[in-house]
Amino acid sequence: MKKLSLTAKIFISMVLGIIAGLLLQGNPDFAVTYIKPLGTIYLNLIKMVVVPVVFLSIMQGIISLQDIRKVGRMGVSTVLYFFVTTAIAITIGLVLANILNVGGGYVLQGGELSYEAAAAPSFIDTIVNIFPSNFFKPMVEANMLQVICISLFFGFGVILAGEKGKVASDWIDSFAEVSFKVMNMIISVSVIGVFALICPVIAQNGPEVLLPLLKVILIAYAAYIFHVLVAYSVSVKCFVGMNPFTFLKGVSQAALFAFSSASSVGTLPFSLAATEKLGARKDVASFVLPLGATINMDGTAIYQGVCAIFIAQIFGVELTLANQLTIILTATLASIGTAGVPGSGMIMLAMVLESVGLPVEGIALVAGIDRILDMGRTAVNIVGDCSCTICIDAMDKKLSAKKAAKAAK
Repeated sequence: MKKLSLTAKIFISMVLGIIAGLLLQGNPDFAVTYIKPLGTIYLNLIKMVVVPVVFLSIMQGIISLQDIRKVGRMGVSTVLYFFVTTAIAITIGLVLANILNVGGGYVLQGGELSYEAAAAPSFIDTIVNIFPSNFFKPMVEANMLQVICISLFFGFGVILAGEKGKVASDWIDSFAEVSFKVMNMIISVSVIGVFALICPVIAQNGPEVLLPLLKVILIAYAAYIFHVLVAYSVSVKCFVGMNPFTFLKGVSQAALFAFSSASSVGTLPFSLAATEKLGARKDVASFVLPLGATINMDGTAIYQGVCAIFIAQIFGVELTLANQLTIILTATLASIGTAGVPGSGMIMLAMVLESVGLPVEGIALVAGIDRILDMGRTAVNIVGDCSCTICIDAMDKKLSAKKAAKAAK
């Protein structure tokens, strides 16, 4: 009998969690009190190992590249890829929401809406906050932008130290391997973690809660799927020459875990394994994926577009083409500005609504289904991270081949 893959086990676990959640709808407190803690423990373990994995893997990737200019070139290409795909993503969300009239037929119930949006950092504050004043504080707070910044500086330091940096390089390799082993131990209990994470969500957000907003969910997920099948498939076909189905099959395990956990950073171990199996070099994957887990927000951008049109329509506000272009620009730029901020999807949505004069209170309408939407947008973000990784890797291989051919002449 063929042994079930981890992907199959996670899928079965998710289905069982959904079934258990539906059965516990009459008693959601049980799911929250006795099942959710197992999921919380699992996520805590993931969060525990994420910082060392990101910190060490980025340094390992930089050191193995052995060329600061190459790291810079790769970084620029990665950020540019994320900017372009994010702009495409929110455009898809806006177009589908308009065509399918996402807010049509929705009637506001009595009572005032209220939602207090968390303060979004300014552009200058975002830039300043990337650079930490303390080595340990970003590690403790899991501030990923700052962790990446520290990794870059110390990775460059090891390269510039030359022979004297060899000991540090060996230590980094050693500790990175230990971190990966710890990570594998945690992944081995994913089946329990996924069940415990999904069950309370379903128990608390049953059909009677979701049905009035089902149209928003369906349109958002249609946009998620469309973006994955078009933007990412075209990218891997054009830049890598890979069959899109091969790519999607290769990243399915990572996407499934992202969907069930709603954590981009927590899915990093699965993304690393998936991209390496698809042929990306470890040094490239170790650099691009942690960066993507922090700043790539394609799925979130789609969510912004759909929710902005939904809120505009139910409040009777007509958005002009200029308004919608403003939404595209704001969401694309905010995708990096709010990276690493807890509840970044809601913060980005508040920024988008304010940019075109829509009432921020409208967020309260979608807050109840945010977890459902969050699962899908996180899966999209992860597939985007993986597509970027293999595309950047393929472009770098072609560039290296050209340089080698030129040198051989």
